[in-house]
Amino acid sequence: MAGTTGGTGGYADVLRAPYAARLLVGTLVGRLPHATSAIAIMLFARAEGGSYSLGGGLAAAYGVATAVGQPLLGRMVDLRGQLRVQLPAAVLSALAMAVLALTGIGSLALAYTAVAVAGLFTPPLEGGLRALWPSVLGREDRLHRAYALDAVAQEVMFTVGPLLVTVLVALFSPAAALLVINVLGVLGALAVVLSPPALAWRSAPRGAHWLGALRSPGLLALLGSFFFVGLALGSITVAGVAYADDHGRESIYGWLLAALSFGALVGGVCYGARAWAGTPEGRLRVLVALLALGYLPLALTPGVPAMTALSALAGLFLAPALACAFVVVDRHAPRGTVTEAFSWLVTTFGVGAAAGTAATGPVVEHATTAWGFAVAAGGGVAALLVLLATRRALTPPALLSASLPAALPTSLTASLPDPAPGPAQLTGTARSAENDRNGAAEPGFSPGLEA
Repeated sequence: MAGTTGGTGGYADVLRAPYAARLLVGTLVGRLPHATSAIAIMLFARAEGGSYSLGGGLAAAYGVATAVGQPLLGRMVDLRGQLRVQLPAAVLSALAMAVLALTGIGSLALAYTAVAVAGLFTPPLEGGLRALWPSVLGREDRLHRAYALDAVAQEVMFTVGPLLVTVLVALFSPAAALLVINVLGVLGALAVVLSPPALAWRSAPRGAHWLGALRSPGLLALLGSFFFVGLALGSITVAGVAYADDHGRESIYGWLLAALSFGALVGGVCYGARAWAGTPEGRLRVLVALLALGYLPLALTPGVPAMTALSALAGLFLAPALACAFVVVDRHAPRGTVTEAFSWLVTTFGVGAAAGTAATGPVVEHATTAWGFAVAAGGGVAALLVLLATRRALTPPALLSASLPAALPTSLTASLPDPAPGPAQLTGTARSAENDRNGAAEPGFSPGLEA
């Protein structure tokens, strides 16, 4: 995984590209409601006199609805464009949260319906941004660096977002926090979808298929792996609370999560500052192996200073693994499904985190905190095993296309999309008019499978 220093200007080179900073900041602000939903809903429910169980149930309903809505809305973005899907979804989601904030939890049916609608219509801004990057940045070296910057920015958002909610609650009220966060979300979505790149973006033509992006074996392999990465992070969340309880100070939990985020931030900044040799698929296996290796020592549960250092080490390869995964998604998503494919990654990661949280609770309750962190380590190892077991499915698209027998019938070869373009095809005017670079080969799918 040897690398060289990145192109001239590093991250500044990415942010100097027209509209790049606007798109990145707008997406982060637009995703604030999603990043803060759990704590905002929980604080609101408690302020209204509800129990922790009710708050957790409402937050879970929001999370499940978001997991369902993201790929569906992502597919609609690919079919209809960013403006016609992202903005109405953001407005509907914000209005649903406003209903919750203004009516409270007097009617549980209304409260659950409100959070479910808010989650279902959470706009897929994350996937939409990654679909826009190729048309905005133009060069593959800048594209890879933008994915790393994206992963780092997420760490900052998931740290700053909850702090913003707590400040708004302290200054005003939990209901006001819900309203302000969702108004900011709509403004962020507006900044993105009204930008010239978003207005001009069109997905490449796609074949009609009920599986959509999921017909790509490479994408399925990646989703399987990152389900377990999400499971590991969800496990650390619960095990961290148990560790803090063991040591008698709730503040320890904050230190552990801050160290985890700090490690991810440092890793992401260093990773994106270099241009790495080899294929992203091979590099991802190495990064996930290092990620799993970083989770293993957490099960030792040493003293607080050492545990904080181990948490930083555990986070070191998270942002690089995510950034590399973004590139792999970009290479393996079937033509015309890029936003949907990225949205599936968001959904799978979130479902994995929820599964890790659910699984680790009983473990720390009936065993020990160390076993809770062992669940996280097991998730990291499982993520690596999935990538190793699906090595063939994750063969780089260009290599897979080049290995097709020359004697294949014309009817079959005609049904395969063009191979993913190389760096030379991504510069200047070589990009297609649809601003979509996803032409991954789809072995095993023929016209007869299309709806």
